[in-house]
Amino acid sequence: MKCMKPARSLILGLTLLLLTLFSMPARAAAPIDTVKSDVNRVLEVLRNKALKEEIKREKLRTIYGDMFDQVELSKWSLGRNWNKLTEAQRQEFVPLFRQVLEKAYADKILSYTDEKILYDREITLSSTRVEVKTRIVTKSKEIPIDYRVVQGGGTWKVYDVVIENVSLVQNYRSQFTDILSNNTPEQLLEILRKKVKDRKS
Repeated sequence: MKCMKPARSLILGLTLLLLTLFSMPARAAAPIDTVKSDVNRVLEVLRNKALKEEIKREKLRTIYGDMFDQVELSKWSLGRNWNKLTEAQRQEFVPLFRQVLEKAYADKILSYTDEKILYDREITLSSTRVEVKTRIVTKSKEIPIDYRVVQGGGTWKVYDVVIENVSLVQNYRSQFTDILSNNTPEQLLEILRKKVKDRKS
């Protein structure tokens, strides 16, 4: 019976180890790995010649929802003006802004022609924000694209994209600031509603 003690101790030790491991929260993937995974999902859709354009658009909408933190993107794009919106207006602004972005960039994304993408490095911006630097390599030039991601809920999500040193967030923040300097938040929403309606018509 004495010779069984080491075996029992070993089994008990392994059981405790497994329980400890399974009870630990899953470690979030590195920001650059998360961005690469999301971009690869986009590329998989774009490269699938069997898919019709509308099906591609629908699949890209789903990926966008997973890849981007739409609330953070909206907050950063409005800047201080975010505080001028009521909770109900914020709830409407976020999906409207998403649809405006889709209208502005969907056709450009769909025109992708199998360029090579390089993932260079990460730059820490704060304890919860990181910039992932990438490049699109074409036959004639390299286009730098930086993804700024924020950590929340154990995952990294994009809240800004910088293409050739032009920030998506800063670009729209400038536009929204101009609009809100002479208009109310409700009037801003009406402008966005019209843009979305024009896209669907």
